[in-house]
Amino acid sequence: MDNKKFAKELEKRTKKFAVSIIRLSSRLPNTLEGNVIRNQITKSGTSIGANYREANRARSNADFKHKIKICESEASETQYWLEVIVEAKMLSSEQVKTDYDECSELLAIFTSIAKKL
Repeated sequence: MDNKKFAKELEKRTKKFAVSIIRLSSRLPNTLEGNVIRNQITKSGTSIGANYREANRARSNADFKHKIKICESEASETQYWLEVIVEAKMLSSEQVKTDYDECSELLAIFTSIAKKL
């Protein structure tokens, strides 16, 4: 797969992940704590794709690298919030497994891209 096709596919994948995180966050309890975590995971989980799209339109290699590092950081943060959700028993590990696995894969992809830059 060439770089352009890979980039387009990863843009689609990160957008699909953002929608999935929004849906997951809507299942969190309507409590003060649930609302705080809902806000945090929605921001980080949707930021991955937004920053990746921006990276693909970067003005320089340095700008691209900076945006990729943000994607990596936001994926790591999203993974953290998914772990908190399970440990706080807001949702079960089965309920977050698909999103957690996808987040882990996205984190690995962005970590790999960042290391090559």
